[in-house]
Amino acid sequence: MSALSERPAGAVVGTAVPHESAALHVTGQALYTDDLVGRTKGVLHAWPVQVLEVHARVTDLRTEAALAVPGVVRVLTAADVPGVNDAGVKHDEPLFPTEVMFHGHAVCWVLGETLEAARLGAVAVEVDTEPLPAVITLRDAIEAESFQGGKPTLLRGDVEEALAGSAHVVSGEIEFAGQEHFYLETHCALAQVDEAGQVFIQSSTQHPSETQEIVAHVLGLSSSEVTVQCLRMGGGFGGKEMQPHGLAAIAALGARLTGRPVRLRLNRAQDISMTGKRHGFHAQWRVGFDDDGRLTALDATLTSDGGWSLDLSEPVLARALCHVDNAYWIPAVRVNGRVARTNKTSQTAFRGFGGPQGMLVIEDVLGRCAPALGLTPHELRRRNFYVDGQETPYGQPVRQANRLARTWAQVLDTSSFDARTAEIDAFNAQSLHVKRALAITPVKFGISFNFTAFNQGGALVHVYKDGSVLITHGGTEMGQGLHTKMLQVAATALGVPLAKVRLAPTRTDKVPNTSATAASSGADLNGGAVKNACEQILARLAQVAAEQLHVPAADVRFVDGQVRGLAPDGPSVPWDDVVRLAYFSRVQLWAAGFYRTEGLHWDSAAMRGEPFKYFALGVAAAEVEVDGFTGAYRVRRVDVVHDVGDSLSPLVDLGQVEGGFVQGLGWLTLEDLRWDPTSGKVLTSSASTYKLPSFSEMPEDFRVSLLEAAHEEGAVYGSKAVGEPPLMLAFSVREALRQAAAAFGPAGHTVDLASPATPEAVYWAVEAARSAEGAHVVPGSVPPPASAGPPIRPESERVLGQI
Repeated sequence: MSALSERPAGAVVGTAVPHESAALHVTGQALYTDDLVGRTKGVLHAWPVQVLEVHARVTDLRTEAALAVPGVVRVLTAADVPGVNDAGVKHDEPLFPTEVMFHGHAVCWVLGETLEAARLGAVAVEVDTEPLPAVITLRDAIEAESFQGGKPTLLRGDVEEALAGSAHVVSGEIEFAGQEHFYLETHCALAQVDEAGQVFIQSSTQHPSETQEIVAHVLGLSSSEVTVQCLRMGGGFGGKEMQPHGLAAIAALGARLTGRPVRLRLNRAQDISMTGKRHGFHAQWRVGFDDDGRLTALDATLTSDGGWSLDLSEPVLARALCHVDNAYWIPAVRVNGRVARTNKTSQTAFRGFGGPQGMLVIEDVLGRCAPALGLTPHELRRRNFYVDGQETPYGQPVRQANRLARTWAQVLDTSSFDARTAEIDAFNAQSLHVKRALAITPVKFGISFNFTAFNQGGALVHVYKDGSVLITHGGTEMGQGLHTKMLQVAATALGVPLAKVRLAPTRTDKVPNTSATAASSGADLNGGAVKNACEQILARLAQVAAEQLHVPAADVRFVDGQVRGLAPDGPSVPWDDVVRLAYFSRVQLWAAGFYRTEGLHWDSAAMRGEPFKYFALGVAAAEVEVDGFTGAYRVRRVDVVHDVGDSLSPLVDLGQVEGGFVQGLGWLTLEDLRWDPTSGKVLTSSASTYKLPSFSEMPEDFRVSLLEAAHEEGAVYGSKAVGEPPLMLAFSVREALRQAAAAFGPAGHTVDLASPATPEAVYWAVEAARSAEGAHVVPGSVPPPASAGPPIRPESERVLGQI
């Protein structure tokens, strides 16, 4: 067992402790960025001037009237930028644009003594524009060949030859929507300057170092002159990985020009209309099977809706291609990727980062093809699982394929899958207007950043001479419990009680050059760095304790606040005494820790290598009930077994699995993100028009457990990442809805289910099943009118061979 993954006796990791800020959250005492405004004197407030055209050239910008509004202090425009007028890392996102690229694009910002003064000033700004042609829908972009960025191809084997030799070949397409992050805390930044003109920014950001970098290049400063701190976020889900940078730069620019603190906080409508979402995708595919239902080949083209600029669209697409196999061995693979350019917000990272979109393609393929192949969906999936010795299409060995099969078997057993399937069949045979279904789906999700350089983390650990400990690490806390885990890692590594350890806010002047808290890598990277720093300190303290205990330094052990030798009945010295003695002996009591993920290599041009440290695995079984008159449905029960390795913090991890599953359920079944196809305006711009999962959508019976005996060698204390993988477990609900809709039609009927599978979409799937040959048709039912709801795509399978 490696030193990184080995757990000592009496470890604090692995114990179920509450979230470190739980009490502060529920009592309202937890501070967020905007709470600091009331503690800061002389704050100015920023308000955007948004142009309500989908695509237009700015021909004139007049700010004089705004300056006449009482309380308006300044209007920020491109002329005020001393550095680079760009908020992105691809240099395609002008901070103050001269071309409006989407409905609600901000062209300048007004600073006021009050928020209302700034708002009225923004109304007074006059903007003349010249309309330009626009591309709004993804299908229009594909037709117009409106693309941006690279066009990667994932390739293994001879796909055409494999398809030609397949017993069954099916073709089809699927288009599925994006998702609004809808974090509770909208984007916010508070910028201040000191007497030397150095900038300090409090920001709700998942990537403080990149926020620092963007602010510095906008202001024409070095990174050392900009400090970014993140106390905590009220949710991020990837939406605060790239998008906060330009907003922080606006606040910082205002502070530098006025000498006063500047607060920028988007309201909900602004946040939705101005910031990116999960990428919607269109996929066209051909797939081959042999006579036993085993996959032989996949040929697909995935097109993501990138919006107006690249942002993170290229790595999102790369991860989608790398996850199109999910848990299944496909001998021959060719998947082409493209990023569409549309006149929408610039789409960005969202929990799963392209992985859910890629995996949805293969899960949709298997769900649609199973009836035509004469197999149950769960049997078709099982037959195609990876086994030990096989590799992904990009060449990475699937090292824990047996664990996937073990997790699958455990869910089948604990959910009483076979018995309940028989009960559901009996229920459906007797029920004409209500049908039930039970579906089971797996998840195999790669953990690490696609970009190898990002797989590094840093930490700073201070031991004070009274024995108390303060840690700072490069990760950010957005409610996911990272800080809780880091406290447990530090307490375990130092061998002290958890109460001895405190955590400081994430700051770029304490831990520099950190990666985003993203890619589910926060605990791996920062935990490794915290452990490294603690071990440096322990090595020094061991020398001090060895002299007191009269044992070799290598035999010194730190356990539960006591320092002793190997002999269990030997003498011991309290931790505090050893620390105090070390101080008077002039021994360094702090350390900077560093961790880099080993064993990674990736050729992004060839789409080959081993980009992931390991795969996180999970299986979910979901039972639903569908009303045939309305398409309304209930999620009756969900059983989940998820692999988190040896959990660092079981209570936190269970919450992450539950929350991730429900957010995935929202994306797949509820959250119908829509733009007006003419004006380009986001129509679902508030909680009243954008349906989020609530208590009523929670599974009525929700059973979540963590896979036991799942130690992960080579990861901090044997743990695995948990942030993103559980989201894809919600595929089980979508597949159960497909099966329930199919139950209204003849046996063996294939159902094409829209995504998100809203009650409306489920209703039309039910109607399609009823109208299939041999189905019972409910009296009075009619086919959907052409204008009703989202367009229902006709069956697009082209079958070659005998199915």
